[in-house]
Amino acid sequence: MVQNNLDFEQPLIELEEKITELTNFMEERDINLTDEIKRLETRADKLREEIYSQLEPWQILKIARHVERPTTMDYINLICDDFIELHGDRSFGDDQALIGGIGKIDNLPVTIVGHQKGKETKDNIKRNFGMAHPEGYRKALRLIKQAEKFNRPIIALVNTPGAYPGIGAEERGQAEAIAKNMMEMAGVEVPIIVVVTGEGGSGGALGIGVGDRVFMLEYTYYSVCSPEACAAILWKDSDKAKTAAKALRLTAKDLLDLGVIDDIIAEPPGGAHKDYKRSADLLKERLTQEINQLEELETDELIENRYNKFRTMGYIKKEVEEKIDESIESCG
Repeated sequence: MVQNNLDFEQPLIELEEKITELTNFMEERDINLTDEIKRLETRADKLREEIYSQLEPWQILKIARHVERPTTMDYINLICDDFIELHGDRSFGDDQALIGGIGKIDNLPVTIVGHQKGKETKDNIKRNFGMAHPEGYRKALRLIKQAEKFNRPIIALVNTPGAYPGIGAEERGQAEAIAKNMMEMAGVEVPIIVVVTGEGGSGGALGIGVGDRVFMLEYTYYSVCSPEACAAILWKDSDKAKTAAKALRLTAKDLLDLGVIDDIIAEPPGGAHKDYKRSADLLKERLTQEINQLEELETDELIENRYNKFRTMGYIKKEVEEKIDESIESCG
């Protein structure tokens, strides 16, 4: 796979190219350069760790948007023993930006819904760049209610810059479709696990984002709006997107600290796009673990825990509340 490298990876890329050159030279000339190559590989591993342990929010956002990042269908193909895609919302049409169906993970039947992006221009146009229409969210809800009827756990894979804001989507009730999904998912009587696998943009993400567990892959973001949109709204200047990315607290680490998500699922070194299989293995391991735990709960307890989980988001700690009060008093 030809990879589109990111600017902050340049020192690492140059080192990896040197390793490749030496390896080829050693094979062509039959010269033993094993020790030198091992030293360079050790340097590369250390440099990779340094780079990825100090990423800025804007750099993480670039990884989350990487064109070669695994899509929902990539993950489905790697974690499921079998999968049948189901189509249509039984009302308007079949949205290619939000897919879903029935699969088996280690012989456990599950329903999976998720945003689907393309890998190249033609496919991205077909998938509308992962921006779902109302019929996409209504299809997802149809499959979610079907899963509830047949007692199948639900997995929702989120990867969208946002719901499609076009005139047709608004005419067909985009906001209503998202709001209804959130309301219905809050009361579904089977386990729901939500994982942000790339971009978690605004209401487009929330439309399939209510669950008993909400996870984020390591190099993803989850936000009320994109940094570009935030910068345009607050400063009337999209060039301040990097500043907005930091202010929005949109990284997995930020959101774990804020209590918005339950945990972070690790990615392979360099990001999920560097090793699809390893990324899928890490995801599958966590999904099976959480499903087994959630299925032990009684239905009433499952729903109550889910309700309380979302009701407590945004709770202000006492010491923070006191600082806010002091700030208000100082302002007169």
